[in-house]
Amino acid sequence: MLSDLSSASNDIALLGLFDDRFDARSPEAVAGFPKLGKVADLIEFARRTPVDLVIVSMPLSAEKRVLDMLTQLWVLPVDIRLSAHMSKLKFTNRAYSYVGDLAVFDMADRPISDWNRVFKWIFDKVVAIVALVLLSPVMLVTAIAIKLESKGPVFFRQNRHGFNNELIKIYKFRSMRTDMADATASKLVTRDDPRVTRVGKFIRKTSIDELPQLFNVLKGELSIVGPRPHALQAKADNKLYYDAVEGYFARHRVRPGMTGWAQINGWRGETDTIDKIMQRVNHDLYYIEHWSILLDLYIVAMTPVSLLSKNENAY
Repeated sequence: MLSDLSSASNDIALLGLFDDRFDARSPEAVAGFPKLGKVADLIEFARRTPVDLVIVSMPLSAEKRVLDMLTQLWVLPVDIRLSAHMSKLKFTNRAYSYVGDLAVFDMADRPISDWNRVFKWIFDKVVAIVALVLLSPVMLVTAIAIKLESKGPVFFRQNRHGFNNELIKIYKFRSMRTDMADATASKLVTRDDPRVTRVGKFIRKTSIDELPQLFNVLKGELSIVGPRPHALQAKADNKLYYDAVEGYFARHRVRPGMTGWAQINGWRGETDTIDKIMQRVNHDLYYIEHWSILLDLYIVAMTPVSLLSKNENAY
């Protein structure tokens, strides 16, 4: 069961039911609410429909089914609650929270919610505006250098996964020759890659090519700090990232960022092996679980330091 919480009235709008069973125990509708599909269908539904809360109505004794369901659902940026009404075990009142009159166990929370979302929004906008003002001379010189060296547009746009797997189009300074550009990033850039121009090699090494993403931040598609958004067809050891790492899409429970915990810890640039992409994903998940404004400030402060000292994998 999933619901959409209204902050204005604190009412709950039930959207529908999802159940893997298709038998007499699982009718097509319950109390007038239709069954919309299996649990796997809920993942896609929650990415197309504003959903705040998923309530798992299952007895605690069905441990394996509960764990299997939670494993599927934890990649979503929603609150997940396990209904306690079917449990014969009795806990203290502090063990429960309540959705209306229904006692539930808190299984997962949205990583950034309530006032924290407001604080992060303000942080993003302020830092992006200040950065654009201070770095505008660097961006202007870069644009001129790109135009003088090779034919083609100054900017490069590429589809990537954003918050909750939403497709976004990010901006970068063009670093490759126009006739050799790889819009889907099906082949990772390697050392001395012939596709990369001389200007492109420098701006990729220093991450200047990423500066136009400040406009994505102002549009609300990116944050200053968060998991870096990857190209859709990016691969490690000939495997797509989301096939190589279990739970990969849990990175998208928050808005992606221009820099992140993985980047300042040396996991930027080429991810040609499964171990490298796993290290990046693990750092991203650590950031999501431990997020705070102070952590964002620390990452922003350390990003220039990491660019100077930990850029051996950036080509």
